[in-house]
Amino acid sequence: MQLDTLLRVAKWEVTKNAGGVDKRTILVMALSLVAMGAVAAIAVSGGAGAGMDDGIYRIGVDESSPYYGVAADDSTFDIREPDPAAIERRQQELLYRGTQLQSVPRTAKERAALTELRDSTARYNDRTLARDDNQTAAFPVSVTLVYEQQSGSSQLDPRNADEDSSDGSSSANGGSSSSDGSESSSGSSGDGTEPSGSSGEVASGGGDGGTAGGSGANLGAIGARLTGDVQGGTPSDISPPFPFESLVLAFLYIVPMNFVIQAYGSSMLSERLNRRGELLLVTPASRGDIIGGKTLPYLAGAVGVAALITAALRFGNIAPAGSYVAVLAVVPLVVLFLSATFCGAMFARSFKELTFVTVTITVTLTSYAFVPAIFTDVTPIALISPLTLVVLDLTGQSVGLSSFVFSTVPPLLTGLVLFGLGAGLYREEDMFTQRPIPLKVLDALAGGINSRRSALKMSIVLLPLVIVAELAAIAFLFVLDSVSLNVFGTNQSLGIVLVLGVIVVIEELAKSLHVYAGYEHARYERTLRSALGVGALSGLGFFIGEKGLLIARLSDLESLPIGEAALQGATLPAGLPLWVAGLLFLLPLALHTVTAAISSVGASRGRRAYVAALTVAIVIHFAYNFTVVSTLV
Repeated sequence: MQLDTLLRVAKWEVTKNAGGVDKRTILVMALSLVAMGAVAAIAVSGGAGAGMDDGIYRIGVDESSPYYGVAADDSTFDIREPDPAAIERRQQELLYRGTQLQSVPRTAKERAALTELRDSTARYNDRTLARDDNQTAAFPVSVTLVYEQQSGSSQLDPRNADEDSSDGSSSANGGSSSSDGSESSSGSSGDGTEPSGSSGEVASGGGDGGTAGGSGANLGAIGARLTGDVQGGTPSDISPPFPFESLVLAFLYIVPMNFVIQAYGSSMLSERLNRRGELLLVTPASRGDIIGGKTLPYLAGAVGVAALITAALRFGNIAPAGSYVAVLAVVPLVVLFLSATFCGAMFARSFKELTFVTVTITVTLTSYAFVPAIFTDVTPIALISPLTLVVLDLTGQSVGLSSFVFSTVPPLLTGLVLFGLGAGLYREEDMFTQRPIPLKVLDALAGGINSRRSALKMSIVLLPLVIVAELAAIAFLFVLDSVSLNVFGTNQSLGIVLVLGVIVVIEELAKSLHVYAGYEHARYERTLRSALGVGALSGLGFFIGEKGLLIARLSDLESLPIGEAALQGATLPAGLPLWVAGLLFLLPLALHTVTAAISSVGASRGRRAYVAALTVAIVIHFAYNFTVVSTLV
C-alpha cells in the first residue's frame, strides 16, 4: 500500500461518495443517536426524575394514617380523600382509615396497588430507621457481600467465614462481580403497627427520608449501579446483581457501528451496480490502496465516535472511569463489522439482498459481542467479547494484557481474513457479475488458490474464523453445561455434547470448503491421488494453525469443563507421560489429515459426493472428540 494513494482514495470517498447518504438519512441517524443517548442516561441514572408510572395508583388516606407518609413519599400513588363510593366507582384502588384497609382488592390493578404499597412501606421503614441515632438497635443484623471473580464455581472465602462482630454482623460471598460491597440488614422496630391488608410495619417519624443502610452506605453510587454491586441497605435489598447498565453502556458503542456499516455497504455495492468501480480499477492504484482508502473514513468515523462516547461518559459523570482501553477494545469489533459488510457487499446482487445480508451480519455480530458479556461471573466466558473490556474500563477495573489479547486478537484477525476474501473479488471479472451468494463465496475462496500447496495455506488463513466461531459457540452453549445427557452409556453435559458437534461441523467445513472451491474452479486435478494429497495438505495446515487456539490459555478458558472439552484437540492435559503426550499430539494430526482427505475425495467427484463425504468426516471427527472427552476430560 502507498499512503498517499490510500489517502487520496479516502478523500474521494468522503467528498464524492459518502455512501449515498442523503440529508434525510443523516437526520434520522442523528435523532436515533440522541434518543439512544437519552435512554442510556435514564438507565444509568436509575430512572431518576419523572416516571411513566407517576400517580398510577389512587389511594384514599387521611393525614392521620401512618400510611399517608408512605404514599406521599412514593410518586406512584395519587393521594385522595377517603371515599368508599370512589372505590365502588373504580376511582380509587385503596382505602385506608387509620391503619385498617377498608377495601378488599378485587381487580388486578387494586392488587398491584396493594403490593406496591407494601414495598413502599418497607422502603419507608428503612429510611426512617436509618435516621435513628442508635444504628445498632435500628439494624441489629449486618450482612457484608463480597463479590469475587470466579472460574465457574463459587467458594466461600475462608478469611470471612469466621468473622462475627458483636452486633451480629455476618459475611456472605457472591460470585457475580469483582467489586466489593457491604449491606446492613434490619428487622422491624417496635414503634409501628401492622394493620390487616398490609405486610409491613410503618415506623414512626416523618421527614424526607435518608439513605438506607449503615454507615458509609450510598445506594446512589454510580459504580454500584454499573456493576450491580449492593453497597448498603437491608437484607430485603439483596438480589443477584445483573449489569444492566453496563450492557446499556456497551450498547452505546455497538449502535453507531450499524449506521456506519449501512453507509459503507451501500458505498461498496454502488461501486458494482453503477460500475463506478471501473474508474478505480483502471488507475495505477492497487486493490489494497482502493479498499483501504474506501474503508478508512468509516473506520476512523466509528473509532472517533467510540472515543467521543468514552469521553462523554467519563466527563459527564455517567461512568466512573473510561480511557483509551475502551476505545482500543472497540477497534477489533469495528474492523469485524466493516469486513463482514465488505464481503456482503461483494456477494450481494442488489440493495435488497444487501439489506438481508447486513441485517444478518448485525444480528450475528451483535450477539457475538453481547452474549459472552452476560456471564460476568465466569471471566473466561465474558472475555470472549471485547465489550467486556469496555465495561471493565468504564467501571474503573483494571484490564490485564493477557485478557486484552485474548478478547481482541481473534476478532481482529477474523476481520483481516474477511477483508482478504472480499479483496479476491475486487476485480472486473467478479465485481460486475451477477452470481448467487453461495457461488460468490466459492469465488472468494478460490481467489487464493493457485497450486496444491494453497490447500495448506488456506486452512491456516481461515483459522481465525474458526476460532471466533468456536468461542461464540462456547458462549452460547455454556448455559447448557449443567444439563446432563446420557450418550452411548456415558453421562455427559448437554452443553459439552452440543459444543463438540458444532465445533466438528465448523472445523470440517473450514478444512474442506476451500478444497471444494478449488475443484469447482479447476485449480486441482480430479484424480484420487491429487484428492488425497490436497486433503492431507489441508489437514496438515489446519493442524499447524490449530495450535493458535493456545491463545485460550490467556483467559484460563480450560478451567471450565465446556472450555476444556472444546479445546481438547489443541491443548494437552498436564502431567501425562511423555509417550502418551506424544501419541496424543500425533493423533489430532492423523485425524485432521484423514477427515480432510475423505472430504477432498468427495469434493473431487461433485457436490453430492462432497456433501456425503463431508458427513462421513463429521461423524468420524465427532466420534474421536467424544471418545477423548469421555476418557481424558
